[in-house]
Amino acid sequence: MTAILKSQVLERAVRSASVTLAFAASFSVLSSTASLAFSAEAQQMCSGDAFRLCSAEIPNIPRITACMVRNRPQLSSGCRLVLDRDLAAQRRAAAE
Repeated sequence: MTAILKSQVLERAVRSASVTLAFAASFSVLSSTASLAFSAEAQQMCSGDAFRLCSAEIPNIPRITACMVRNRPQLSSGCRLVLDRDLAAQRRAAAE
């Protein structure tokens, strides 16, 4: 591999890891502001949506969170399903 190609591959890997961490942290921010804790499954199912819908907001975690909420109708069905399930479980727990 040429030095330029290696640099591009490394840059892409670092960006991918950064986006994943930023997305996971965005759920933590949402969780701390709304007393919600999203599952690892939700983070996994929604990472693609975060890349697709909110990549311009990275690395600003509060903006990523707001973007995901704003784009909720455009989330993949798997992401919506997992998030809805997690939110319902958290609401039930809070009501007890």
